[in-house]
Amino acid sequence: MLDLKGIHHIAIICSNYSVSKAFYTEVLGFEILQEVYREERDSYKLDLALNGQYIIELFSFPDPAERPSYPEARGLRHLAFAVENIEKQVALLNNMGIKTEPIRVDKTSDKKFTFFTDPDGLPLELYEV
Repeated sequence: MLDLKGIHHIAIICSNYSVSKAFYTEVLGFEILQEVYREERDSYKLDLALNGQYIIELFSFPDPAERPSYPEARGLRHLAFAVENIEKQVALLNNMGIKTEPIRVDKTSDKKFTFFTDPDGLPLELYEV
């Protein structure tokens, strides 16, 4: 068995770098740790942190392939973010024009959650802790 210490980061490839960069930083509030343009690949790599913890690598590539189906495609199903007041966070998203699903309650934990998407339709979740 491997001796894993935790998750280091999550990599996301976007279709429009400037739109996704604004979404993850201005809407979700991620902090930019480092931004690199890789000329040989015509690609940006943006390292993003939340509360000082490195979490997301946001990539741009010329003409990336689309997700094969939604929402039950093989691979990463969704990325969940912990929040303390889900109603407040949903209201903030909705006020910014970002649609969210109705808030539901997890039957096993009795916690509230909802889903929304990033600019490329990647499924994101808010989960009340």
